[in-house]
Amino acid sequence: MTSRNPRDSRLRLVGPRPLAAAPRAVTRRRTARPAPRPPEGTPPPAELARMARTGLSDAARVARWADAALRPGRDGASSDGKGALSDATAERAAAELDLTTRQVRADWDTARLAGLIEVHGDSARPGWRLRAWSRDDSAVLRGWVALFDAWSLAHPEPADREPAAVAEVVSAMPQVLSFLQLSAGPVPVEQLLDLLQQRVTELRTERCEVPYGPRPEPVAEPAAVPDAPLAPLAPLLDWALRALASVGALTYGDGQATLTPLGSWAVWVKLEQICVAAQSPAGNIEQSAEDMLRGCAQLRPNAARAEYRAWLAARPVGSAVAELLAAARGEDALTRGLAFEALRVVGAPAEPDVSAVADEPWLRPYALLWLAEHDGHDPEDAHEVLTRAESTWLWVDTAAAVADHGDAPLLVRHLESAVQPTVPALLDEVRAVGHPRTVQVLVALAAAHPDPALAKAVRRAAFQVHTGGN
Repeated sequence: MTSRNPRDSRLRLVGPRPLAAAPRAVTRRRTARPAPRPPEGTPPPAELARMARTGLSDAARVARWADAALRPGRDGASSDGKGALSDATAERAAAELDLTTRQVRADWDTARLAGLIEVHGDSARPGWRLRAWSRDDSAVLRGWVALFDAWSLAHPEPADREPAAVAEVVSAMPQVLSFLQLSAGPVPVEQLLDLLQQRVTELRTERCEVPYGPRPEPVAEPAAVPDAPLAPLAPLLDWALRALASVGALTYGDGQATLTPLGSWAVWVKLEQICVAAQSPAGNIEQSAEDMLRGCAQLRPNAARAEYRAWLAARPVGSAVAELLAAARGEDALTRGLAFEALRVVGAPAEPDVSAVADEPWLRPYALLWLAEHDGHDPEDAHEVLTRAESTWLWVDTAAAVADHGDAPLLVRHLESAVQPTVPALLDEVRAVGHPRTVQVLVALAAAHPDPALAKAVRRAAFQVHTGGN
């Protein structure tokens, strides 16, 4: 890059950088802290995934049947509403799968809760987890955790209980599950009932539902004192334990409950998420996505990822992904790159939303690279999914991030990541791609480059883009 003749200036070809080169270039690497390890005795992820596949095999079977039999264009798709589980669909599935319609509906509901099937209005489509079911253990475990999170929907609640009481028990069960996880063995139901009562009392106290005025005298019969407050919650605890057992989180019988390996692992995962959310490294957990990303701009990569994890753990995945994509649509190229780095931390649940923005010009190169890496491409080779124009657009966008947030030497080194072999070829294609920041990027590059001849050529290109000339 020191030739006096820009016509002969060759760009040294180096391995293409992964997505969001600017934020990675602006920051420096540091040694990663070891990831938290699950409790001793927890099966490895592959074994946990095998357990989850076994527990969800019936639901996956119904989901695959629906994918094959009810996909638009197949026989019967119109009458079946393209996958909606109408009575006709349930009867057809029962006949073809040798099940009862009740079993089909139960497996269908489980598949929906686990994300194997996505229902939109009166139609259904296979979820991303079904596509990855056989090859991706993390997709299987995420599906099972989604079912675990929805345990209160998996088993009918007692019809004779007040909705408020049911809601209190659902809110109190995480503490009960934590106690089961710490106990690492069978726990008597009476002990869980006592703990549930204590937690419900705490919830009512937090809502200031403490009775005022003189309290009635204790009942004379000794046995009635401890049993009276516990009795109303006993049926609800029974319902909660049965529901959790139905999703495979615990075993329940003979007056005691025990977490399964999957249940114990899932509770540990939830506790770790709470700990991460409570230990936001840079204090951006309550900020909007855009402000959080700006706060991460000067962090090292590992610290930024820890911040993304903390921010994501405090929000529902869907709304967090939508907020990150909204931030990526802004004018700051560095924020755009960081938004997709945060979406990497989200992982597979972000796939539908990232796919949906792949047609937006500002986000398309980022989205295509994200999807390629998600599909298993090596990050160093993912750039091959981009066209020449898309690669050039991304080069300009990344250069804009470097110009705004980096330094002059870094901008000069950014030339090495261009796909064009010569500077004149790069300038021609940069002018043709029509990025709105082209002029600013070329002016900044011309000011930073130490080679006068090359800087002159870059300034000329900037002037031509500015005036619309050739």
